[in-house]
Amino acid sequence: MRRTLPSLMALQCFDAAVRHLSFTRAAEELALTQSAVSRQIRALEDFIGRPLFERVKQRLVLTSAGEGYAAAIRDVLDRAEAATLQLMAHGGQGGVLRLAVLPTFGSRWLIPRLGDFARRHPEVELELVTQVRPFDFDKEAVDAAIHFGPALWPGATCHRLMGETIVPVCAPALLPGGALPDARALADFTLLQHTTRPQAWSEWLHAAGVAGVDGMKGPRFEQIYMVIQAAIAGLGVAVLPTFLVDEELADGRLAVAVDAPLHSQHAYYLVHPATKSDLAPVRAFRDWLLAQVGA
Repeated sequence: MRRTLPSLMALQCFDAAVRHLSFTRAAEELALTQSAVSRQIRALEDFIGRPLFERVKQRLVLTSAGEGYAAAIRDVLDRAEAATLQLMAHGGQGGVLRLAVLPTFGSRWLIPRLGDFARRHPEVELELVTQVRPFDFDKEAVDAAIHFGPALWPGATCHRLMGETIVPVCAPALLPGGALPDARALADFTLLQHTTRPQAWSEWLHAAGVAGVDGMKGPRFEQIYMVIQAAIAGLGVAVLPTFLVDEELADGRLAVAVDAPLHSQHAYYLVHPATKSDLAPVRAFRDWLLAQVGA
């Protein structure tokens, strides 16, 4: 079935005109005449059936329809350009892998291991961005993501990487007598909260059989790294994955407050759209990462 699409030249002219709010400057950028750009914009408006620009006191401004269309077209053109440049640079072999990672997992676990991936796959260029919550792959220029939670991501394939064990930790100065003898003593401490895991304390307290302690109360931090730093600073007790604070526990910056580890019901996953399963960069990174975790 034939797609309902205007010409690429019309979209390029529209995008340039949006950025400059001038047909003349758009024409200069595209090496066209001003009248050619004007004709392309008029043809695009005729195709869509509504105006995209209007003149207000001799100034070119977008209509409300034009504003929404401009954002969508900019994204389409950016993706098309990126795909074209990638194919030109790599000829379909390797290429760029844009990976969304959890910030603390990325900095503490993944990045120290990436040297091995680079040596094994010099044809793949990694581009890491941070995301702390699930997102829509159709709306983000991302090829894959590392996600913590259940193995649920609509329209995507999830590969389990590892589970985690969480334990309450804090600055040693808060524990002059050593680890607390009983988890109920946490009622006297500030509980540090991680905003993207709001149930972490409640789940740990329930597993420990502790009642009467509000697991939702306490200062909140968006990233695990911030929670770790708050715990080191003595702001309270945090329940954290042991593998992310091994270094702090070993060098004494943190201490276990209650020796009652809990195996999380969730896990870390490599997630990617099912449609990208056979892309060379995704396949190379997936196979390498699964080998790293022994999956």
